Amino acid sequence: MVDCLLDTNIIVDLLRGYQPALKWIVTQTEPGICRVVYMEVIQGATDRRNQRDVLKLMKRFAMIEHTQADFIWSTRQLIRHSLTDNVDLTDCLIAAPAHRLNLPLYTRNMKHFTPLIPKLVKQPY
Repeated sequence: MVDCLLDTNIIVDLLRGYQPALKWIVTQTEPGICRVVYMEVIQGATDRRNQRDVLKLMKRFAMIEHTQADFIWSTRQLIRHSLTDNVDLTDCLIAAPAHRLNLPLYTRNMKHFTPLIPKLVKQPY
């Protein structure tokens, strides 16, 4: 059972071998990612070899799929926060499963997620 969700920047830190991320991730029991995070990390791959590394790493995390309710919630949040808090579409979509499942979302981008899920957004390291 997934007990937290990870933002894209956490996965990127792991791929780069960032020591605080590597030390932190082993303390997590069952981290998950949503499909948008998965796609963002794939999009950032620089070549086929890097893409293989990305796909291998992401197999370690449970995939949380979006629901229709997630898209509706995301749309409402985008309307509410895009102009005032500089929150974008992907921020809303990444936050939606955390909101729905009441799970912490670990990120280094507190600024964009705090308006969306203030009690669930966490900085891991």
